[in-house]
Amino acid sequence: MRITGLVDKLSEQENDQYFNSRPEGSKIGAWASPQSRLIRNREWLEENENKMRVQFANKHISRPPYWGGYRTKPISMEFWQGRPNRLHDRIQYSLQGNGNWTIERLAP
Repeated sequence: MRITGLVDKLSEQENDQYFNSRPEGSKIGAWASPQSRLIRNREWLEENENKMRVQFANKHISRPPYWGGYRTKPISMEFWQGRPNRLHDRIQYSLQGNGNWTIERLAP
């Protein structure tokens, strides 16, 4: 799948609202995981999760300062479905000026 479009960074308020809607385990995971960084092993990650569970026991779990998201406003989306002999299905959705989407098939 490929998406092209415009991307906006979410506001602090939007990030807080979304973070607070997540389950407790996901909030703990946000604190426990140094996302996209190298870690020693799975055990290290689980130990860090346990430390965060103790740290936040019976407390409000606030959003980490480094945690946030982006909103993508798609202009086009392309979906690939693998098929034999490299004759894959490729379907492209393109946003038109009137807000409607055009659906087209592309050659693989």
